[in-house]
Amino acid sequence: MPDAKRPSATKATSASKGRPATEPQPRLRAGERSRGRRSTLVLLLLGLAFVAVLFAFVYPTQTYLHQRKELNAAERRLQVLEQNTKSLQRDSDRLQSDPEVERRAREDYGLVRPGETPYVLVPSPPTTALP
Repeated sequence: MPDAKRPSATKATSASKGRPATEPQPRLRAGERSRGRRSTLVLLLLGLAFVAVLFAFVYPTQTYLHQRKELNAAERRLQVLEQNTKSLQRDSDRLQSDPEVERRAREDYGLVRPGETPYVLVPSPPTTALP
């Protein structure tokens, strides 16, 4: 009979301390614990693999696309500069020709050839009308 009194004494002591009597949690079996650890390890490895894929493919791809965009912009600027260079070269060649030099000398500086008579048109003075 002393065994019968012992459980009631345990209940009384836990209740007297102000804590509710709780049932002990069942311990996990070894197989369940290893399964939980294994799933955590698999998730961790999948996360690391995902980060590795990001570093291996996404970042270099992003860099490649950015460089390609810059290369296209540089090629467009080069085409514009080449067109400007061709235009300036044509203007330079034209300005080196004798007819163009003579035309510019006559228009801009009023120069004439020996024996020619220059004429300058002078505007007439403004007329004022009296009322």
